[in-house]
Amino acid sequence: MPLESSLRRARYDPTTDSWMATSATNAPDARSRSTAVWTGSEMIVWGGSAFVVLLSTGGKYNPITDSWIATSTANAPDARVFHTATWTGSEMIVWGGQNGNGVAFNTGGKYDPSTDSWTTTNLTDAPDPRIAHTAVWTGSNMIVWGGLHDLDDLDSGGRYYPDTDFWRSTSTTNAPEARVSHTAVWTGNEMIVWGGSGSSNRLNTGGEYCVPETRPRPTPHPRPSPP
Repeated sequence: MPLESSLRRARYDPTTDSWMATSATNAPDARSRSTAVWTGSEMIVWGGSAFVVLLSTGGKYNPITDSWIATSTANAPDARVFHTATWTGSEMIVWGGQNGNGVAFNTGGKYDPSTDSWTTTNLTDAPDPRIAHTAVWTGSNMIVWGGLHDLDDLDSGGRYYPDTDFWRSTSTTNAPEARVSHTAVWTGNEMIVWGGSGSSNRLNTGGEYCVPETRPRPTPHPRPSPP
């Protein structure tokens, strides 16, 4: 059976416990190991592989109109798999992953769906290249952590600030055991990492990472001298 005819695209409505097929018109090429984010009005899918061919393409799906629009490929990151994607509120950030030769990336790109444009992420102070890592959005920065570089599991990461295109390393003090294929969530004030695989095989351990306060403090004003 041809691959395309064997695929099923659908939307699930939990309030009615029902499925509805999504349009295939202008949909991206069939793929696996892609990423997807929700913008508040659209789903953006990007990257992945079509059998042995890695992709640097994607699409925006609007469930209200049941329609697809292709994402721009101008200045898009290199084709990749095992990357991560996060939504900032205005942009999708794609980062990490590997190419078709198994070489890991520490590169990425910011995609603005309102202008259909890509901007490359800064390499200065970026974390080591990696795959099978996690990424969460804090409200002001993206935290990437863990994963695999060459044959080494990682217990390191970085915080990326898209507004200033700036990286800071995450602390390794009391960090969880190095691992891959774990999970990570953002609680509103900290990232919780759990599970995955490490040197001791499957893990049922984790850790909480609290982001340091970075908001500027108000400048104190001298009190007037008493008369």
